[in-house]
Amino acid sequence: MKTTLVLPEFQKYLSSRKLTEEKCIPFYASWAAQFLKFANKSAEQQIELDIRIHQFMDFLRDSGTREEWQVRQAYSAVKLYFYKYLKQRPAQESPPWIILPASSCKTFEELIQKVRQVIRIKHYSVSTEKTYTHWIYKFQQYLMEIDPMGKEIDKWSATDVQDFLTYLALRRRVSASTQNQAFNSLLFLFRDILHRDLENLQGTVRAKRGPKLPVVLSVEEVRALFQHSSGKNLMVHQLLYGSGLRVSELVKLRVKDLDFEGNLIFVRSSKGDKDRSTLFPQQLKVPLQQQLEKVKRLHEQDMKNGYGEVSLPYALSRKYPKAGKDWAWQYVFPSSKLSVESTTGKIRRFHMSMRPLQKGMRAAVKKAGIVKHVSLHTLRHSFATHLLLNGVNIREVQELLGHKHVETTMIYTHVIKGLDSCAQSPLDTLLSA
Repeated sequence: MKTTLVLPEFQKYLSSRKLTEEKCIPFYASWAAQFLKFANKSAEQQIELDIRIHQFMDFLRDSGTREEWQVRQAYSAVKLYFYKYLKQRPAQESPPWIILPASSCKTFEELIQKVRQVIRIKHYSVSTEKTYTHWIYKFQQYLMEIDPMGKEIDKWSATDVQDFLTYLALRRRVSASTQNQAFNSLLFLFRDILHRDLENLQGTVRAKRGPKLPVVLSVEEVRALFQHSSGKNLMVHQLLYGSGLRVSELVKLRVKDLDFEGNLIFVRSSKGDKDRSTLFPQQLKVPLQQQLEKVKRLHEQDMKNGYGEVSLPYALSRKYPKAGKDWAWQYVFPSSKLSVESTTGKIRRFHMSMRPLQKGMRAAVKKAGIVKHVSLHTLRHSFATHLLLNGVNIREVQELLGHKHVETTMIYTHVIKGLDSCAQSPLDTLLSA
């Protein structure tokens, strides 16, 4: 049986310019074709392309049959089709309903609003949204310092980005990670908002990054830290150290993520939008049961007061309208007060803030007399290092931490050299003989 090649010219275009891996090209073409079919159903409506793409992404998520990586792949495919491929084709090949957005927004405020909209379409985290908008503000301020009259947004260029990154490295003396953060923010701005590629950045001065090792506590230091912690802070410190969670993952834990019988903690949509499971410390089962009992009483009181609904990830709130009030979806560590959700205007109880936890950590470190530069994330580093010291396979540690590459996990093998009692300085051997 003869099969029809989906959007053959688009596939040739992707292949010739190596815009994605060869094995992904048929899938990109399929996503573009599905979007055209979806959009043609409402072709009479004059809607801007980006909004129509947003509707398509929600349609895929609501179907319940697509995973988030597939939705992101579909988004990339549709963007490539309209903003790359069709730009190279005759105008008559564009669908008649296409309304391409202007090359730039009229004002900087409109630009930031567009940035926030696209970030939410792509379901990036709130912290990513804050980081990207922060650096776009900084970039605009830098351009205003150079030219007080202001440079129009549609005239922003790769040269401006190159000069800004060089300025950060030479004048502001930022670290390599900070400069990369700024670059990724501006790359997103140019590719996804302004629909222009950043090229010719070879002359950019890069901030230097030397080899950095994570700060790790010894077993005795961890024990001392726990002795000077109490209440919820103690539970949080023990959970971070006992399971290797990131702080952001811990505060977002929901009741259904704790598997008391299976001895697992499930982490949903973490860094890179990945799910994973990690260890459930036996010592924390009773404290966490007691914590859930407190949370349940709080949730029941909220329900009586007409609240009790939490925000749900992605489009689940539309697919399951009542799920937000279910006990299983409540946060394990909820906020002490209700607040208004900025996107919907609804009054909800969100997860607790990380600030009081960070404050509690600083206080415990000071009381314990630990002189190292310790943060909550240090407990995650200590979790990984101590597992390796106990003989756990590095691949297993990689999975527990949720690292994409084992090379990331291998950094802890360098820390072990300073903690492993098996290694001894030759000077100590000589003088003790």
